[in-house]
Amino acid sequence: MKLSVLVDNNTLIDRYFLGEPALSFFIEDDGKRILFDTGYSDIYIRNADKMKIDLRNLDYVVLSHGHVDHTWGLTHIIRLHMETKNEKMIYNTPTVIGHPLIFNTKLFDSIGEIGSILSHEKLSRHFPVHLTKDPLWLTDRLVFLGEIKRTFDFEGIDFIGQVVLEQGNVNDYIRDDTAIVYKASEGLVIIAGCSHSGICNIVEHAKEVCQEDRIVDIIGGFHLQNPTKKQLDNTVQYIKELNPIKLHACHCTDLKSKIALSRVANIEEVGVGLQLSYF
Repeated sequence: MKLSVLVDNNTLIDRYFLGEPALSFFIEDDGKRILFDTGYSDIYIRNADKMKIDLRNLDYVVLSHGHVDHTWGLTHIIRLHMETKNEKMIYNTPTVIGHPLIFNTKLFDSIGEIGSILSHEKLSRHFPVHLTKDPLWLTDRLVFLGEIKRTFDFEGIDFIGQVVLEQGNVNDYIRDDTAIVYKASEGLVIIAGCSHSGICNIVEHAKEVCQEDRIVDIIGGFHLQNPTKKQLDNTVQYIKELNPIKLHACHCTDLKSKIALSRVANIEEVGVGLQLSYF
């Protein structure tokens, strides 16, 4: 499996890519081409073009959750594919994968809408959409985790604004937050978006789904942005006991949290342009 970072808060030195406080990865495994999250602008397409990655040819677009910094770039992949069809270029229509709540309106008092600007109905006029709470295998070794079981009492317990449901507005505990996992020869590679459901919860769920306890790497946002002492201390202790080979904490993981994690694990640099391979 090969993973390329198309969008992150950081860019690698001397590579001249564009960054934004968002996330997007491109993943290749077993002949399948997967876009994981889309940032909130078109820079993932511009960065992919510089990296010679053709986003006209995708099998899946997998969404980690519905927030702006992970879904607003969807409008640009739609535009890319519309223009490609119009010019009669070669393309492959991807299936969009996500949790059933991913396109529900999300509201935050001081801002308003912080969720997807596309509805399920609008998006499905362009791409097939598959929404599920259950794990979904994308290849023999790569799985979409579905809804994450909340196991620990120190994470995944806070709400951010409200989500609009059929019965009305309720506090949004971001039940749509999920991840994908690759079963490498040495153990699991956890690929997270923002980990609102809790990075430790995600790892535990991944271990259960994949029937594997060894962890090779965790890459993505850890949702450790000014965390409480309880959350940070418990997360560091969990990672210490987990003993992963390495960590690629990025996006919504602040410096204080990275320093704390670096005391118990091998944290490596992440930025746009980074490419990783797992076997």
